[in-house]
Amino acid sequence: MLLSLFLLFTLMPLLELWLLFRLSGLFGFGTTIAVVLATGMVGAALARWQGWQAMQRIRSEMSHGMLPAQAMGDGVMILVAGVLLITPGVITDALGLALLVPPFRAAVRKLLQLWLAKNVRVETTFFAPEFERTDENIVDGRVIDAHVEEDQP
Repeated sequence: MLLSLFLLFTLMPLLELWLLFRLSGLFGFGTTIAVVLATGMVGAALARWQGWQAMQRIRSEMSHGMLPAQAMGDGVMILVAGVLLITPGVITDALGLALLVPPFRAAVRKLLQLWLAKNVRVETTFFAPEFERTDENIVDGRVIDAHVEEDQP
C-alpha cells in the first residue's frame, strides 16, 4: 500500500509533466495551458452542478426513508472528480471528466463493489448478553425494558 502511494505521488506528476511537454511541443505552450485551464474550469462547473444534483438525491431519498447509498457513492466520486480536475495535468483532467459521466461512474461503482466484496470482510460482534446470534443474517434479541412514555395532556 505504501509503495503504491509512493509510486502514485512520484510517477504520476512525472508522467503528467512529460505529457504536458510533449503536447506543448505539438500544439504550442499557450494552447496546451489553455486546454488544461479550460478543462479545469469546465470540469469544476460540471462537478459543482452534479454535486448539487447528488445532494438533492440524497435529501430526497432520506426524506422517503431510503438509504441513499448510490447517491452518496456518486457524491464521493464527483468529489474525487473535482479534486482531479483542479490538479494540473492532462491525465488527471481526463479521469476527472470521465468520473463526471454517469455511465462511467456506474462502471466504476460496479468495479468498486466487486473489489470490496473480494477484499473486505465485515464481522460483527455483540457484547451485550441479551443478544444471541442464530444465523448469518438474523440476530435475535430480547427486550429488557419496554417503558414507553405516553403523552400527558
